[in-house]
Amino acid sequence: MVRYAKEHKSETRRRIIETAGRRFKQDGIDGSGVSTLMKDAGLTNGAFYAHFASKDDLVTTAIADQLKVQAENVVARAAPGRAGLEQIVRAYLSPLHRDNLGDGCPNAALLDEIGRCTDTTRQAYTDGVLVLVDGIAARMAPESPSSARVKALSLLGLMAGTLQLSRALTDRQLAHKLLDQGIGNALALVDADQHL
Repeated sequence: MVRYAKEHKSETRRRIIETAGRRFKQDGIDGSGVSTLMKDAGLTNGAFYAHFASKDDLVTTAIADQLKVQAENVVARAAPGRAGLEQIVRAYLSPLHRDNLGDGCPNAALLDEIGRCTDTTRQAYTDGVLVLVDGIAARMAPESPSSARVKALSLLGLMAGTLQLSRALTDRQLAHKLLDQGIGNALALVDADQHL
């Protein structure tokens, strides 16, 4: 029997998490079976339980990972202040983001299913989305990010809903117009005075 280094196990686990995150966003959580997820990772079904206790365990881990990646690769890299907010909004509500489910936002792809997941998964989602939202809030109100948390969460909801609706439309011209309107709506929210 071949023994693998400890790094091999962690690299394999990372590969499963990353490929599962993409597959969940493409086909949904319920539409992604363990055998498909393992095939995507280039592994057998039997290897699954060496890394995860259950599919729910993988879902929780993958969702947390997807949100962490989004916070690091999108929000953390955006410019400070309003310029960064506009950068985030325009990238989020772009045709490129809309048309690439597997590489896109887990909120727009999975929000309806996450609401039906276990409490553990929903808590991992909450923790991850708050990191994302806090990065947005820090650009809205650098002097007091916590005061802009709900507004930032509302902005994320507006963008995720707009992206979902744009993905669902078969009329491409209407879908593009919706994204443009969504950008206008999101920036209007960004520029609105904060009344708490």
